Amino acid sequence: MHRWFDLADVPPGFGPSVVTIGNFDGVHRGHRAVLGRMVADARAAGGAAVAVTFDPHPARVHRPDDAPDLITGLADRLELLAQTGLDAVLVVTYTLEFASATPEEFVRRYLVEGLGATTVVIGRDVRFGRGNVGDLRTMVELGERYGFRVEVIEDVHGGRDPQRRWSSTWIRELLSDGEVGAAAEVLGRPHRLRGEVVHGDARGRTLGFPTANLGQITGFVPADGVYAGWMRRPQRPADAPDGYLPVAISIGTNPTFDGGDRRVEAHVPDRTDLELYGEEVVLELVERLRPTLRFDSVQALVEQMYDDVARTRELLARGPLVLGGPSDH
Repeated sequence: MHRWFDLADVPPGFGPSVVTIGNFDGVHRGHRAVLGRMVADARAAGGAAVAVTFDPHPARVHRPDDAPDLITGLADRLELLAQTGLDAVLVVTYTLEFASATPEEFVRRYLVEGLGATTVVIGRDVRFGRGNVGDLRTMVELGERYGFRVEVIEDVHGGRDPQRRWSSTWIRELLSDGEVGAAAEVLGRPHRLRGEVVHGDARGRTLGFPTANLGQITGFVPADGVYAGWMRRPQRPADAPDGYLPVAISIGTNPTFDGGDRRVEAHVPDRTDLELYGEEVVLELVERLRPTLRFDSVQALVEQMYDDVARTRELLARGPLVLGGPSDH
């Protein structure tokens, strides 16, 4: 998949293409249903399937104090988009200057002249252009003017609440409650966090449970608690030794030790030989074992940690979580 970070990166005369627009935060099952259909349409028409996305998220530009935390950082978003079969993604740097373009200016410059769109795939609630005045009717009118077809994709519903559409908002709600298993059903995969392993206070090592402490985390950090999950080391193939490891993950402030900073730490059971400092890792959260607790003694904490690790081994014995469904591609 081609990754373009400026319109100037698109090869001259590119097209014909089938194009869609969106933030695609999380690249969840709803997104993949749209993208899968778009890729199929592009293949049938002999064109390229292209997604236009934005970085930073528009909300962070227009209302930075009230913008939602993102489910995935840009690196993970692009990695997940590549798995859908797209031919290319154009990442538009979202600024107030870009947002000032009229709907027609955006469509003409990016979709028509830049990407050679012959079909534009959108949802009924699409909004674009200055002040978000562009909508579905606007896109249809512009399609008639510039010679591209507009295909409307309906909302996709499913999961534990069949009446609710798969959405990034729903996933954030689930993660805020620590329901990573339910979030995985909407995502179509385990939720992931990415960060560099940094030095901590080494308390876990002294207790017999050395941990990898993540700094500069990208991804929505769920509710405090202890989780079972997997650690992926992107610098190594997933099937290489130590490339994909079971972990018990702690998220919280270490209340037993009166900690103040919220941390994400991962312990690899039965391993004390790993050197991870300075390495970027990805954590995939499979299930929440328990909330964060304050223990009366260090011994009580250690006993609970042994139990957490035992439950982690049991949960992960069946291997990495694989979710299937009609919208998985």
